[in-house]
Amino acid sequence: MAPSRRIVLSTAAAGLVTAAAANAQTTGQGSPPQPMRPGRGGTDPGPRNIPIEMQNPDIFAPPPTDHGTVANLKFPFSASHMRLERGGWTRQVTERELGISKEIAGVDMRLNTGGVRELHWHKAAEWAYMLYGRARITAVDQDGRNFVDDVGVGDLWYFPKGIPHSIQGLEPDGCEFLLVFDDGSFSEDNTFLLSDWFRHVPPEVLGKNFGVPASNFGNTPDPSELYIFFPLPVPGALASDRIAGATPVPNTFSHRLMAQDPIRTRGGSVRIVDSKNFPASVTIAFK
Repeated sequence: MAPSRRIVLSTAAAGLVTAAAANAQTTGQGSPPQPMRPGRGGTDPGPRNIPIEMQNPDIFAPPPTDHGTVANLKFPFSASHMRLERGGWTRQVTERELGISKEIAGVDMRLNTGGVRELHWHKAAEWAYMLYGRARITAVDQDGRNFVDDVGVGDLWYFPKGIPHSIQGLEPDGCEFLLVFDDGSFSEDNTFLLSDWFRHVPPEVLGKNFGVPASNFGNTPDPSELYIFFPLPVPGALASDRIAGATPVPNTFSHRLMAQDPIRTRGGSVRIVDSKNFPASVTIAFK
């Protein structure tokens, strides 16, 4: 082995040993961690949040190999503001909370049984992973083509930007899902709701569009009363929600991840989802 390479490996090994010793010192049994390593730092007299410090040992007591300041690379949903609605709740992490996240934002949402995330649309594409329960998702594209499906734990969906869509929690206990948007500045509080649209269009125009008397309109609830609303009857079988004669979207907006054969290696297995096996998902891939 070349001398220079031996020096690099020896230096790296020494750094790992020092870091391990520092980590042992900060997380020693019977005492709270301290921002110290041999010859550096000192005790922290407090006030302190020890559980958080123990979750971030390399931030609280950085290893000697650290150089400069590294941007925060994580932000817990548990520290995000909860928006509580009659039909469930939602919370989000965007570049406002996690400054380094310029290209994606995340939303954690819970819908009670029968709770509905109102039909809405936005400029960012929406990718989702089902964490719990079951949901019915619906959408219509710019050509009036229809989509409706039921999704469960491990399933994905993807709605391209500008596509109106809605989500409803199903029996027995609604659902929870993670949403990912391809824009770090996205805000779940600023989506364009169907009730917004109804409130901004004159009743006579709505009447002409739907072929009914204009008097049928003009009493739309304020959008702040909907968003996630409840209670609504839990829908019946999926077939009953499909519109007879409607043209389906050319590429399905849902994907059965767990039905996909994994790639198996000696070290484990992985499932990769991108536009090759989920054609609708053109801006977000997953593994």
